[in-house]
Amino acid sequence: MTTAMTTDEAHKNTGMGKDLVVYLCMLALAAIQFVIAYQDISASQMFGRMLSVAVVEAGLALLFFMHLSENRGLMWFVLIFTVSVVLGMQYGWTDSFRILGGVPWAK
Repeated sequence: MTTAMTTDEAHKNTGMGKDLVVYLCMLALAAIQFVIAYQDISASQMFGRMLSVAVVEAGLALLFFMHLSENRGLMWFVLIFTVSVVLGMQYGWTDSFRILGGVPWAK
């Protein structure tokens, strides 16, 4: 009985270094968010900076910890699905201001 590893098994065994680098990058991004939180800046500037760091952090988590970087088809599915859900959520925003003033023809 031979114990020869296939290329997939060998790749999975050596992937720990990449995961460790990504994990350290995630820790650095969390530290950057901590620094941004304690800066004396306006709320809109803080929102923009925190949102940009959070998007990068979420992208890293999706690509490496959910293995989307290995499967292009799954990555495109998640991207298209997310964009369609966000666009579907935006469909109702134009009607949300009706609650404040009622229907336009009621006045």
